[in-house]
Amino acid sequence: MDIILSNASGKPIYEQITDQVKEQIMAGTLSAGDALPSMRLLAKELRISVITTKRAYEELERDGFLENVPGKGCFVAPQNRELLREAQLRKVEEKLAQAVEEARRGAFPLDELHEMLDILYKGDEL
Repeated sequence: MDIILSNASGKPIYEQITDQVKEQIMAGTLSAGDALPSMRLLAKELRISVITTKRAYEELERDGFLENVPGKGCFVAPQNRELLREAQLRKVEEKLAQAVEEARRGAFPLDELHEMLDILYKGDEL
């Protein structure tokens, strides 16, 4: 499990961990049943407090991304694909709303915005 922390991000460390684990689950990098490192091991690897990793794992469990099995550890919980897709769609919608607002501030016409989106979306295909 790859987690990269940034002191300059402005987000609390536990939130950086939860966001990255959620992203890895949504992307399929982590699958249902996969074991996560123990809280102590993750804290040691990231050089952070065990309390911070505990909070991140508790948040992930509360949100239904992890299951804690007493005596065995934390595992990725089975996910409802439709709910994951909906969560990803909300993220995309949020980012697009920000892009649209920037385009309006810059007085870009809608057809130019469409063209930019087409180019960015198909960028790998070109």
